[in-house]
Amino acid sequence: MPTCIVCRSTQHLLFYEGILRCSECGHVFADVTLDDERLWSIYRRDYFFGEEYSDYVADQRVIQKNFRKRLSVLRRFINPEKHSRLLEIGCAYGFFLDLVRKQFKIAVGLDISEDGVRYAREELGVDAYQVDFLHYDCSPQIFDVICMWDTIEHIRDPHLYIEKASSVMSSGGLLALTTGDIESLLSRLQRERWRMIHPPTHIHYFSRRTIERLLRQYGFEIVYNRYCGFFRSIDNIFYNLFILRQKKPYIYNIIRKSGLSRFDFYINLYDIMFVIARRC
Repeated sequence: MPTCIVCRSTQHLLFYEGILRCSECGHVFADVTLDDERLWSIYRRDYFFGEEYSDYVADQRVIQKNFRKRLSVLRRFINPEKHSRLLEIGCAYGFFLDLVRKQFKIAVGLDISEDGVRYAREELGVDAYQVDFLHYDCSPQIFDVICMWDTIEHIRDPHLYIEKASSVMSSGGLLALTTGDIESLLSRLQRERWRMIHPPTHIHYFSRRTIERLLRQYGFEIVYNRYCGFFRSIDNIFYNLFILRQKKPYIYNIIRKSGLSRFDFYINLYDIMFVIARRC
């Protein structure tokens, strides 16, 4: 019987096909069972080059524009004298670490993607490791800032990650994360067609209520929770539309040849939460 990771209830209702909703706290999660081998296999190189993105590395400029915008918000809460050791969980190809490594005394990234970590270390020269955070030996380090950018929805047991993050952070440390809001207006309007609904890559679907409840259980105080926008490349938008969804590669190829795919734009659909919590 599936157990809710927020309130530990085993009572749930069918939300959408393959998606359950906790009857007690309202947390939404995919009705899937993934062992480590299956989970790791999802995030092989093809995930970043063909299955989810057309070319993740080619989108570096746009991805880093998103990170700069998030970092500008996070800096409001950072005290340089107290927050000097950063850990990123789900660092992928190291683009965020590349931006912040000179701003922190320590900047370490973890990811289960072998190809991503190799690129981060060999091409960008950042401090990244292929390991699940739950199996990472943090001693003797204590971190002051932990970031999980668009990561928590991918994790099988996010409550264990939050619990461990709390245990390896100093008092006053900051945990920053972004994830979709299942109770946002767009999600409620689009229902199962909402772009964030795609198990097994997205397993957990938080709301403001459930993410804050989870964080408070492990000693965090919410200091910021607002919707954030994002930059998207035209190439990535049309790749998802005409290759992954509609299976019309000829339209995608026409757009690429036109040169439009080089551009990007900023949009806020008010369905992505940016949460910052302080370790009590």
